[in-house]
Amino acid sequence: MIQATEHRNGAGVTTNTRANRGDHMFNLDTFKTYSRAVAFSAVAISAIAFAGPAKAAPVQLFPFFQPLPPMAAPQPMQPYQPYQAPTYQSAPSEDQDAVEMPARFRRQTVSYATREAPGTIIIDTPNTYLYYVLGNGQAVRYGIGVGRDGFTWSGVQSVTKKAEWPDWTPPPEMIARQPYLPRHMAGGPGNPLGARAMYLGGTIYRIHGTNAPDTIGKHVSSGCIRLTNDDVTDLYSRVNVGTKVIVLPMTERRAELGAATR
Repeated sequence: MIQATEHRNGAGVTTNTRANRGDHMFNLDTFKTYSRAVAFSAVAISAIAFAGPAKAAPVQLFPFFQPLPPMAAPQPMQPYQPYQAPTYQSAPSEDQDAVEMPARFRRQTVSYATREAPGTIIIDTPNTYLYYVLGNGQAVRYGIGVGRDGFTWSGVQSVTKKAEWPDWTPPPEMIARQPYLPRHMAGGPGNPLGARAMYLGGTIYRIHGTNAPDTIGKHVSSGCIRLTNDDVTDLYSRVNVGTKVIVLPMTERRAELGAATR
């Protein structure tokens, strides 16, 4: 242990001193102050060590954790839209096909001299025209397709029935010649009778539309008279049951009568 001793100076004042005066020996207060300085210096050095590299490249403390991808900005909510069934375009009529009808077969009003009463239908088989008599020397003229060679006929009949989008039941005579034909076909755009039909007396013949407008002006049928769907619809609106129909024979080739009036 360090023993304290008393010394008296010349003035008689007693002072306590440590052995060998103790100035260079251990002092608790000095140690505490020194420890604090050392700790502060260590912290400062550590801060400088971390701060320097941080400016060059950040230190990844947990490299095994991958950063999450940035989240997309939320989209605004759309107002509720009720379900709507898709729409389907109906099949185009055959007259919308890219078939350019010759001008002489287009429906038109012409001069036509006849003694027949207004409302009478006259089939000009050789020239492939149908006339609907208006009276006063005029008629509506339509281009038509008629019976092919060996299937033309002539005579006077009347309209006994009218039908829109008629069904087609080929007669036995036609089935015998063309066994591949259907025995029955429902009316519609694909039906050979087209949009309208007017039945002639008790025969198998009809005035009807067609889904083959390129056959107008030709001798192609089995005896029926065909018009485009637009033309047969127009004629159908003018004709009544009981209308007189005159079919001219193939041998009676008449000249085209008159010019178009409109």
